[in-house]
Amino acid sequence: TEQAVAVAGGIIGGILLFVLIGITAYLLWKKFCRLLSYEKLTSPVKTTKANAIFQDQSTSEIQLRSTSRSRSVPFIIPPTLHGRDWINLTNEEQVQEDSDPYMIPQDGPRSSFHSLAGAYVVGTINPELYKFPEDKSETDFPEGNIGRLWFSIEYEQESERLLVSLIKVRKLQPPADSCSPFVKIYLLPDERSYLQSKTKCRTLNPQFDENFVFQVSSKMLLQRTLKFLVYHVDKQKKHHLLGQVIFPLKNETLTGDNKLVIWRDLEKENLEPPSEYGDIQFSLSYNDYLGRLTVVVLRARGLKLQEESHAVSVYVKVSLMNHNKFIKSKKTAAVLGSPNPVYNETFSFKADQTELDTASLSLSVLQNIKGEKTHQLGRVVVGPFMYTRGKELEHWNEMISKPKELVKRWHTLCHST
Repeated sequence: TEQAVAVAGGIIGGILLFVLIGITAYLLWKKFCRLLSYEKLTSPVKTTKANAIFQDQSTSEIQLRSTSRSRSVPFIIPPTLHGRDWINLTNEEQVQEDSDPYMIPQDGPRSSFHSLAGAYVVGTINPELYKFPEDKSETDFPEGNIGRLWFSIEYEQESERLLVSLIKVRKLQPPADSCSPFVKIYLLPDERSYLQSKTKCRTLNPQFDENFVFQVSSKMLLQRTLKFLVYHVDKQKKHHLLGQVIFPLKNETLTGDNKLVIWRDLEKENLEPPSEYGDIQFSLSYNDYLGRLTVVVLRARGLKLQEESHAVSVYVKVSLMNHNKFIKSKKTAAVLGSPNPVYNETFSFKADQTELDTASLSLSVLQNIKGEKTHQLGRVVVGPFMYTRGKELEHWNEMISKPKELVKRWHTLCHST
């Protein structure tokens, strides 16, 4: 029995020893694995040929940026989105083929930005393509321009008030070296009352930023016209008119309390006294490609109205004639109670280029009187040598010599029955 006990004890001891050796070996193996992973993390990264080239490029690019900045903006893909395959394009740009975006990237062109080390430059963005279009109203002045005026208008429906903001004037052409401008604002047809801005001393580019209010009903609003007169005050306190802006309200949408900011070029006022029956201003243009004759009826002045009343309406009838035969006519909207109506309406007529030697235009200014027939205040005819002479013939010939260009002139009205 003693011998059996000794054998059993030896077996149990051997088993315990084997287990102890196994546990010790396991602990040593885990410690060894930890040491290996620690060495991998802390081992210095070997500098490859590609990395060395990238470092040289980074240094040179940083030096270049210190002296001059590129106008283009690099478009960069973060390191986590890199793929394996890249195709060389022009301008040293790279494009990625279909691949797993989470694959570890191979050597490729690296970004020179330290904060994005490892990122790939795939191209550049030109900032010039994404700029808002520049406002050319302050830089693009046509030849012969005498100034430009900015203003805004807004109509309050409830209070029936027209709010006019005089903003600024640019590029004035005064008669003297110095200029002290101010602006008078009229709401036509009332030419007896006006509102006036402050005078800006010694400037060709005055900034006004002043607000004015006109009381006008919504029914009469579209019959009214804003008139801006820009004056210069000299050292003797005399006023010299530099230019004017005529702005009819009928073509604008002023309902809904919306504010419109507008600019217009100054025009020279016709300082000559009106003729016996008044004058009319209009533009002519001929498009030889489309065979289209265009007439822009602008305004009339000095009309001899038969009845001085706000109920009196005046309009212009434009007729196309050929060999003195009527072809077609069109009418402007009627303007109430003004001897100086403003229209700014455009009409087009079909006219073949071969017909220009026999065609003519008749513009008649007509007045409606209640209970009576329409009364003609004056008339003017423009056309070729067959029908006209003087300014009317010159206007027609200038229109033909300047195709697709609007030619503007004043004409004297004649009385005819």
